[in-house]
Amino acid sequence: MGCGMSKGGESADQAGGAASQFDAGATSNAVAPNNPGNPVVFFDVAIGGKPAGRIQFELYKHVVPKTAENFRQFCVGGSPYGGYKGSAFHRIIPNFMCQGGDFISGDGTGSASIFGGEAFDDENFNLRHTKPGLLSMANSGKNTNGCQFFITTAITSHLDGKHVVFGEVIDGMNVIQQMEATKTDAGDRPMKPVVIKNCGQLSGPTS
Repeated sequence: MGCGMSKGGESADQAGGAASQFDAGATSNAVAPNNPGNPVVFFDVAIGGKPAGRIQFELYKHVVPKTAENFRQFCVGGSPYGGYKGSAFHRIIPNFMCQGGDFISGDGTGSASIFGGEAFDDENFNLRHTKPGLLSMANSGKNTNGCQFFITTAITSHLDGKHVVFGEVIDGMNVIQQMEATKTDAGDRPMKPVVIKNCGQLSGPTS
């Protein structure tokens, strides 16, 4: 499950202010979302076992409510199918994206959703991949959305109309840059584990 090809031609297909420290109960003030009705969620990330900082995301509930809620529930642990806490980013391609969310198998082949565990349809393609720091759904083709996602680290307009953009980084791009700088193997898998040590919701609606 992936997000097409990078600008350099690499495949991302199937199988292939942030705090400097945190703990299991880490909290920080939520950055205000651009749309006051949208949820703000967070990841506390560790790279190679060392804290890298906190990323805050605004989820675009006002545009793609179903997709945003799927991600939000996996952040807060509200799904019986699992959640993002403890999962790793399994694919990182500099100047393209960081992909994660496979808490099923950990290698990009697993998928689940809050909608009975099954893949769900592309909600819409109203938003485009216009900048770094956007949250978008990884998939294995049309209408195959699940738990996997990616965070852009460049403009990726070649993914428009193929992947659903559903949020953006509103704080912690420095953490994304640390993730992007992590050395990877020939399959784009980080050589040091890049793990979501904690995650949850900081503000906004809870359903």
